[in-house]
Amino acid sequence: MTADLFQELKERGLVYQTTDEDALVKHLNEESVKLYVGFDPTADSLHIGHLLPILMLRRFQQHGHVPIALVGGGTGMIGDPSFKDQERQLNTLETVQNWSQSIKNQLSRFIDFDNEENPAIIANNYEWLGKLSMIDFLRDVGKNFTINYMMSKESVKRRIETGISYTEFAYQLLQAYDFLKLYDNYGCLLQLGGSDQWGNITSGIELMRRERDVQGFALTMPLITKADGTKFGKSEGNAVWLDAEKTTPYEFYQFWINTDDRDVIKFLKYFTFLSLDEIAEIEKEFTAAPETRVAQKALAKEVTTLVHGKEAYEQAVHISQALFSGNIKELSVSEIKQGFKGVPSYTVPQDADLKLLEVLVASRLVQSKRQAREDLQNGAIYINGDRVQDLEYQLSDEDKIGDIVVLRRGKKKYFLLQF
Repeated sequence: MTADLFQELKERGLVYQTTDEDALVKHLNEESVKLYVGFDPTADSLHIGHLLPILMLRRFQQHGHVPIALVGGGTGMIGDPSFKDQERQLNTLETVQNWSQSIKNQLSRFIDFDNEENPAIIANNYEWLGKLSMIDFLRDVGKNFTINYMMSKESVKRRIETGISYTEFAYQLLQAYDFLKLYDNYGCLLQLGGSDQWGNITSGIELMRRERDVQGFALTMPLITKADGTKFGKSEGNAVWLDAEKTTPYEFYQFWINTDDRDVIKFLKYFTFLSLDEIAEIEKEFTAAPETRVAQKALAKEVTTLVHGKEAYEQAVHISQALFSGNIKELSVSEIKQGFKGVPSYTVPQDADLKLLEVLVASRLVQSKRQAREDLQNGAIYINGDRVQDLEYQLSDEDKIGDIVVLRRGKKKYFLLQF
């Protein structure tokens, strides 16, 4: 199986650059290779921008190789300047350590740390960077690199004109030192990353060559771009997180189901473990009838199940179908909270008048009693998906789903009443 791995990665469009491809393929074909990806803890959760490298580690592990997930407890306190327009905010040691633990927990959902044959390894670069003195760093690492070499890296060149601190300028040397330490500790020979990491990764290869006389390898993946020009991984300006508390499985599912027709086949190759033959069949069906959205449905199913599990995927589909059909009463309280996350709400006081007309005004769903009367008479007001036109209608316990009533005004304006 291993012999086909590199070719499959190429066919999926997952190989952007490599160093010494022939030698790398030979290693992958002949032995179990240890490889790593670094994840700097810049938040308490990973997001879908991290999903591609995570799944790459999983692909390599499935083919008998040993993935190392390096949590950047040390580098996370510095900030990588790669293709960033400004300095990152520096965080405290305690914050970064807490985030590091959260990331470790998330990674264990995707790669297997208990596999008997080739268990994945988790490492944290704070273990060595936290003990590294400035003198040792300059003598053992800094002396191997000229300023000209460091300045030639694209990630640095982009920032020279706008300004870059020495802290971020030195980041590539810290990442290079990580590669060296992972070679010393585990025999790691391959580093994966996005194409923006090329300069940092090749610095590590250079350090290994100079200090250990060993050949390391780089493999970068393409940075993901969307056909409409918007940034991948953002939904209405917010990151799409892998943590279900930050981005609900329903929101996560919706992100994938709304994939542009021009991107969906590419994303099936990138983010799913469907075979290329299976994807070709889906593409054939999708091309013949794009309106069925068969490709988006397959993508949303595979990725949501992978990240959140089968039950969460089925719940997301159920919520979607209920909202589309207007059958709100089919949903549980937890499903309503998922499906209507971010929707405006109003907590009804215990002694409030429960006449619908009064509640519409008190909640500010409408601006006046006159507007409320007009909306009711015109059939624009719905309770849990059912149209209400009675001006004297009183809300009762029968209207509540748990402690919630879902109001709708017109076609799309939803509002939650909480009791």
